[in-house]
Amino acid sequence: MGKGCIAATKFFLFLFNLFLFICGGVIMGFGLWVILDSQSFITVLQESSTTLKVGAYILIGIGSLSMLMSFLSCIGAIYEVRCLLGLYFTCLLLILIAQVTAAVLIYFQRDLLKHEMSTIMNKFLVSYTGHKTSEHVWDYIQIGMKCCGWTGPSNWTENVQIKNSSKYLYPCSCRNESISGTDVEATGLCEALTEELPVFTTGCISSVEDWLQGNYGVILGVCVGIAVIELLGMILSMCLCKSVQQEDYTKVPKY
Repeated sequence: MGKGCIAATKFFLFLFNLFLFICGGVIMGFGLWVILDSQSFITVLQESSTTLKVGAYILIGIGSLSMLMSFLSCIGAIYEVRCLLGLYFTCLLLILIAQVTAAVLIYFQRDLLKHEMSTIMNKFLVSYTGHKTSEHVWDYIQIGMKCCGWTGPSNWTENVQIKNSSKYLYPCSCRNESISGTDVEATGLCEALTEELPVFTTGCISSVEDWLQGNYGVILGVCVGIAVIELLGMILSMCLCKSVQQEDYTKVPKY
């Protein structure tokens, strides 16, 4: 490989690793957000699912590893250290295999995941009081998406306060303003004038599924784009690794 090709390979590999470093930072930031944030929908799931917390820690680990790996690859590319380039290629290959495996598992286990989500949300709705931050987040979601419950308003019938009350109670955030009735608050439980509750009839899961279907092409394109970029990084690192005939460790900084 000529010097011009080697220089070009180094340049593109550096750009790729810069992109990977940024992506790693985003992934790690997302994991930290899941763990630390207390004012979003993720809080609703945190209180009922340890799986989500474990997944968040995994994201933090993957993001940190990606940032470290991209940094070492830049050192290996600039100073032509074959062992670092080989390590980088191996790590990228393992990450790509893990991503494909995760995608396949999610696809074939989608019904199980959907069932787990329904179980988590039903437990949450049963204990709803309207005073917790996570419950206020759920109220905001129902108002914003114009939905009620996870699969429908019937999910609220098992709520402890609604079930044990002699009044016609319903979540204030489920209120359908197109139906006449009393003015309500944004959170908590409200009393209906009749047994016919003035609420939305659509469950929030339908709104989520509609959003996923509407953005399916974008999500798939992003996933395929990431895989292609990873393959490109593997090819560049292998080409540069093969072009290094003799390593000169004296060029590597000692700090």
